[in-house]
Amino acid sequence: MTNFNIAGRKIGPGHKPFVIAEVGINHEGQIEKALQLVDAAVSAGAEVVKFQCHITEKEMIPTDMKPGEISDERLWDIIKRCELTEDEERRVQKYCEQKGIMYLSTPFSREACDRLDDMGVPAFKIGSGECNNIPLLQHIASKGKPIILSTGMNDLASIRQSVEAIRKYDVPLALLHCTSMYPTPYDKVRLGGITDLVREFPDCPVGLSDHSMGIWTCLGAVALDACILEKHFTILRSWPGPDTKISIEPNELRDLIQGSEAVWMAKGGGKTILAEERPVIDFAYASVVTIADVKAGEVFSGTNIWVKRPGTGPIHATKFDQVVGKKAVRDIKADMQLRPEDISGF
Repeated sequence: MTNFNIAGRKIGPGHKPFVIAEVGINHEGQIEKALQLVDAAVSAGAEVVKFQCHITEKEMIPTDMKPGEISDERLWDIIKRCELTEDEERRVQKYCEQKGIMYLSTPFSREACDRLDDMGVPAFKIGSGECNNIPLLQHIASKGKPIILSTGMNDLASIRQSVEAIRKYDVPLALLHCTSMYPTPYDKVRLGGITDLVREFPDCPVGLSDHSMGIWTCLGAVALDACILEKHFTILRSWPGPDTKISIEPNELRDLIQGSEAVWMAKGGGKTILAEERPVIDFAYASVVTIADVKAGEVFSGTNIWVKRPGTGPIHATKFDQVVGKKAVRDIKADMQLRPEDISGF
């Protein structure tokens, strides 16, 4: 896997998951809400918060289309209402700098890309809707910055074309598996898509942009080598907005950050005995011991020997059957750990 980092933050299997708190348009175009959401993300321990850069007239033509089950409102009206001006976006970016949290934003047009580039964003996050928008991908890649690309609504063949278009510009690229359903039923999340992306694009860090309820699928994704996790984020799911109902709240974001790091630390390794297990081995294992007084010459059997803790005796429980049938060399009191020299022919 090629090196991938954003503003010095290394991202990949050897580093804890990069958790993106996606505010998106959950601020509903209100700058004060946007700043509140930054504060909430910071309080939850997030290291990055992501917004969306919409310039409605540049990304779509006037239309009465509605975004399916997401909202009964016209898509144009939603996007227009949730726009932040360039001055407002710069204010949010500066506020993030003051709070010590990374600011990212998703462009939906050439003009939005140019704006974000002028603002000095350290990377571009591209949504699934633009995954196969080759002209826009090329424009974004031409800026020379790292790209995180969501891949919802695209199969491997389509993603391969997008990856090839971006690679022409020799910029770091990460891919996010995604299912573009809001919310995504658990049986449609398909975490196997992460495995597919890891196999098909071994030089790209892979992650999950998740729209299912809660944080559970993200935690599972980490065990499958997801390096980046993205979840919509709000302060309260009761807030108005098309994405708030599928968003996680601050306590869930905190759990996601801590839980994903725990799973990352726990995955891997193999079934070996650790040196750190030795103190437990000493008291938890069993040794062969006498359970009755034994006379010299007496035959060892299940009536006078058995296995008991601790495991500090010289003859481990696994060798019990090797002792049975042999004779005692000397008199031995009950509840004594047997030693090889106590056993004839052992």
